[in-house]
Amino acid sequence: MRIDDSVRDSVLGAVPSLRAFAISLCGNVDRADDLVQETLLRALANINSFQPGTNMSAWLFTILRNHFRSEYRKRRREVEDADGSYAESLKSHPAQQGHVEFGEFREALAQLPADQREALVLVGASGFSYEEAANICGCAVGTIKSRVNRARTRLAELMSIETTDEFGPDHTTRAVLAGNDRN
Repeated sequence: MRIDDSVRDSVLGAVPSLRAFAISLCGNVDRADDLVQETLLRALANINSFQPGTNMSAWLFTILRNHFRSEYRKRRREVEDADGSYAESLKSHPAQQGHVEFGEFREALAQLPADQREALVLVGASGFSYEEAANICGCAVGTIKSRVNRARTRLAELMSIETTDEFGPDHTTRAVLAGNDRN
């Protein structure tokens, strides 16, 4: 695409002012240079929409300002996480694998005897102590401990799990399978 020399000169003449304006907006020289570069690319891509005889600098400043505001709105929603520590702290895990694992877990849980399933859900998933679960079920604490242990062992067998690292990264799932309960 061939650009008229007068248009090219107007664009190039505006670069120092655009750069100063960009620095005033973002306060960072490198970021300002990126803004100016993107402004020039957008202006050249849309040069046909520029009305000859109007103010080229005003048109370029508008493009820069609009681009800066768009980027600002977008960046407000983003979190810098170079080392991945923030992402690891999130509680929402990929849904695809979670749905499959949960389906397998639900099927395996349904295969447990009712008394073992009840004890496991009370202690592992609901967070009751062995004593509290024993009171709820109306049996001895040792009976609840035995039921929970047998339920966890059987679940691990049904799901072919050798370590808790193989299933679910969240605390509740690990508590059900591994016994990270408060007792």
